Amino acid sequence: MWSQIKDILTYDPQAPMIFSSGVFLWLFAAFVVVYLLLQRKTTARLLFVTAFSYYFYYKSSGTYFFLLAVVTVSDFLIAHFIEKATVPWKRKLLVTLSLCVNLGLLCYFKYTNFLGTVIASLTGGTFTALDIFLPVGISFFTFQSLSYTIDVYRKQIVPLTNLLDYAFYVSFFPQLVAGPIVRARDFIPQIRKPLYVDREMFGRAIFLIAGGLFKKAVISDYISVNFVDRVFDAPTLYSGVENLMAVYGYALQIYCDFSGYSDMAIGIALLLGFHFNINFNSPYKSASVTEFWRRWHISLSSWLRDYLYISLGGNRKGKIRQYINLIITMFLGGLWHGAAWNFVLWGLLHGVALACHKFFRSIMGREKSYQSSGVRRFFAVLLTFHFVCLCWVFFRASSFTTALEVITQIGTNFHATVFTQLLAGYKGVFFLMLLGYLLHFLPDKLETGATRMVVRMPLVLQALLIVAVIYIVIQVKTAGIQPFIYFQF
Repeated sequence: MWSQIKDILTYDPQAPMIFSSGVFLWLFAAFVVVYLLLQRKTTARLLFVTAFSYYFYYKSSGTYFFLLAVVTVSDFLIAHFIEKATVPWKRKLLVTLSLCVNLGLLCYFKYTNFLGTVIASLTGGTFTALDIFLPVGISFFTFQSLSYTIDVYRKQIVPLTNLLDYAFYVSFFPQLVAGPIVRARDFIPQIRKPLYVDREMFGRAIFLIAGGLFKKAVISDYISVNFVDRVFDAPTLYSGVENLMAVYGYALQIYCDFSGYSDMAIGIALLLGFHFNINFNSPYKSASVTEFWRRWHISLSSWLRDYLYISLGGNRKGKIRQYINLIITMFLGGLWHGAAWNFVLWGLLHGVALACHKFFRSIMGREKSYQSSGVRRFFAVLLTFHFVCLCWVFFRASSFTTALEVITQIGTNFHATVFTQLLAGYKGVFFLMLLGYLLHFLPDKLETGATRMVVRMPLVLQALLIVAVIYIVIQVKTAGIQPFIYFQF
């Protein structure tokens, strides 16, 4: 018994805490009991949730939870001084300090080895990689905290006067380690509101948690372990058909993994009485790259738009400058995802595609709200999906060489006759891939109807739904708990 308690209280680098683990489910059940007991004691409840959030982050990244405290305290104080400053240059100096603190931490932990290797290659020197641990979710909570100080600098929000409230906002565990990136202007007004969860909120939370758990732990993990990882680990051992199916599989895997996490985060927050904005909106239904980025990882794409693209000048300085700003924004967005050239290329491909789409829309006179429909939209969706899949090859592959091997196998070693054998050998994988894509491309009104149905269910049936999903997870699990893909970012 004591050893089990010790395991719960200590950090295990081989098993970071995630929503789809059994340990979290039991801990969350105990957490909810205490949370409800404190529902009328706002300050005590905020203190309890903040403490649990720090514990949750400790279980994800060990002693590096102190970074969360550094970012919290520094940005809380900086925002306070920005508000008090009346001279423009002092305000700029303070917001620059916030940028230096947040991006400095991010650059050290995430980009030191990458930059060292690049500098060494440019100067002809040598660089020995440092043993630097990448704290889980550092890209998310630094961007979230940055949005607060920038909004205060822009006079869009008034800074908080209570450090506990700000610590609660930055560390709130449902979205702490993998988003969505929550804006202060959306979240802060909810912090000290009376705890209230109505039947609709509860039902939507159950639907989101059950759906997210199914997407992550059933579809994403199964096709990853049993097919996608095998092909991407050694693409030359597989035919072009198998490589192509692995690319389609990865497109579904990363969507189910990340949107599944986001759904669970939004659902858990709803259970606790907090509303988050949607983070994914059926992105593979997009008829253009521009539309894709309005549907994929919405909290990040809108963050990059509001705090980077617009700061660069957006579309206010002419067409050429707009195209350059789009490419720079996506270049940095690619680098945000990972300290490697394949992520840079992934970002540049999307940036160039966005610029090209804006250019063609302008010369065709369709710069505003033009929406294709019918057959034209079908082929636009098909083209956009395959462009996104091509980009995913560079995102997923461990190196440029591996990415080129995947593309070469598809282009030169494509044997269609292998497909029937492939289906026979990977029945479970292709069944889940078919199911995942069918669910993704269902009309939005069916998802809305399913949500309403869960909302109207009696509590017993809602509980049975969660139990059923957990049972399915247990049945299809073929390996240990798979960490969320975006934990590495």
